[in-house]
Amino acid sequence: MSNGALVQISDLTKTFDISSPWLERVIERKPRQYLTAVEEVSFDIERGTTYALVGESGSGKSTIARMLVGLMKPTRGSVHVDGVNPDSASAEDVLKFRRQIQMIFQDPYASMNPRWRVSEIVAEPIVTLGLLSGRDAVVRRVGELLEQVGLSARDAGRFPHEFSGGQRQRICIARALASNPEFIVCDEPTSALDVSVQAQVLNLMRDLQRDLKLTYLFITHDLAVVRYMADQIGVLYLGRLVESAARDRLFSAPSHPYTQMLLDAAPRLDGFGRQHQSDSSEIPDPINRPSGCHFHPRCSRAKSNCAVESPQTQTAGASRVACFYPS
Repeated sequence: MSNGALVQISDLTKTFDISSPWLERVIERKPRQYLTAVEEVSFDIERGTTYALVGESGSGKSTIARMLVGLMKPTRGSVHVDGVNPDSASAEDVLKFRRQIQMIFQDPYASMNPRWRVSEIVAEPIVTLGLLSGRDAVVRRVGELLEQVGLSARDAGRFPHEFSGGQRQRICIARALASNPEFIVCDEPTSALDVSVQAQVLNLMRDLQRDLKLTYLFITHDLAVVRYMADQIGVLYLGRLVESAARDRLFSAPSHPYTQMLLDAAPRLDGFGRQHQSDSSEIPDPINRPSGCHFHPRCSRAKSNCAVESPQTQTAGASRVACFYPS
């Protein structure tokens, strides 16, 4: 673990029991079924940086996000934010943890109470955590936060349905900033927005990171967004972290074949009229994952040992990669 890391994740694993009801299992003699959404994931996030998690749908990105903010408890492994593990900390340390970490969700409208005015939505962390006393102080702070994200203090009296998608996400960012956090988990915060609005929101988030010294975990499937926002990138496949590297290293010299497949499939500005070999294979059933290396049925480099052995993470150049035959 790095001494400069704000967030430290070690062997994080989450398994869900998806078994049929007990009576049905007894009558039909069915065994219990489990889905391992995240398996032994470890990484650090340095203070003031952005760590991006990428991968196809179902790879475990959002499950990791929810465990980080305490919405789910890990089956195994640990999460430390500024040295605090919320599962074993005192009540005082847990309160400190809650203040330091916030989350921005994919759908801004679904993450807000439609019956509340913006003033109540943004003020909720302030009131809940007891950060300010007195109504006037809270109102002033809400106005400051709205203006900080590019809205007007007068917008505090309006309801969420009166705003556009980009404005709603700015409100959610203001709410996330209300507790003065150090670490913000961003779960696909721009995927529901138009491209031009995406750029505005991403620029806002970068400016806030610079001004407030924020640390981000950025979850997305959009590699263009990753290239713009991330300092370090982790690539997930069926719950396992298969590659981790600095942004420039990963885009210029990917080591894992799955990372290469993702980059090949991404749209390119200079790609008009060009052809490349696209991946036509199907993603395996996450309930019945392939043995050994989970990626071996889709991998052009796979050999016999890939089907029976799970590769350990090793160093390949400046990357950390879980592959027997990295490039």
